[in-house]
Amino acid sequence: MDWKRFNGEKIKNDIVLEVEKTLLAETAAGHKLKVCIGTDSQVKGEVIEFATVIVFVREKHGGFMFISMDKKRQKMGIKERMITEVAMSIEIAYKLCPLLEQYSVDLEVHADINTNPSFKSNTALSEAMGYILSMGFVFKAKPDAFASSYCANKMVH
Repeated sequence: MDWKRFNGEKIKNDIVLEVEKTLLAETAAGHKLKVCIGTDSQVKGEVIEFATVIVFVREKHGGFMFISMDKKRQKMGIKERMITEVAMSIEIAYKLCPLLEQYSVDLEVHADINTNPSFKSNTALSEAMGYILSMGFVFKAKPDAFASSYCANKMVH
């Protein structure tokens, strides 16, 4: 996965190394951090665009994010697309987990899935929640899943 900052600057280092540098710099600046990971997607013709974000939330001092974009050329139903989003988030969460534990940084995995049954994405809620929780991660769905619902969403819309 290729990563960039919100300003478009490419991250040249391995993402785990870059996150560690970020944690050290933010801690040195006196910030307490929480990391939230989420993915959103948008169907554009025959292509599905995915955006995965790593959001660094500074307690009482805003936040910032790293972004990875991906495209897939395959047909997917809504449920498959939601589970693919979750899988992409879990992939990066799994990579970062040992590092975040080492620095005592809380991690949440956000799913762009609505808890309201009247929304189509709700069909994937129980599977997504089970997937994330079984991996040992904190799970958030809409309306609390800002990393996927707002941050990643802005990158694909």
